Amino acid sequence: MEPVTSQPAHPSASTPSDVASLSFEEARDQLVRVVAELEQGAPTLEQSLSLWERGEALAARCDEWLRGAKRRLEAAQSSAGDDQ
Repeated sequence: MEPVTSQPAHPSASTPSDVASLSFEEARDQLVRVVAELEQGAPTLEQSLSLWERGEALAARCDEWLRGAKRRLEAAQSSAGDDQ
């Protein structure tokens, strides 16, 4: 019996490591496409898992952008309050 690995047998050309360089809009648009593909059903379980993993990475990138935007807004509001 072969051991089970967490690595896909055939990783996609577009791995989650490239997600870190995406803008919010790029990550969001790719996430929308991934969700649409998952809803249609991938031909194999392996492809479904690969899409799901990419979707998770894209969602995390979007969340990272949104948390950064929130911090910037809070800093601007705090700075505006100090000026009064």
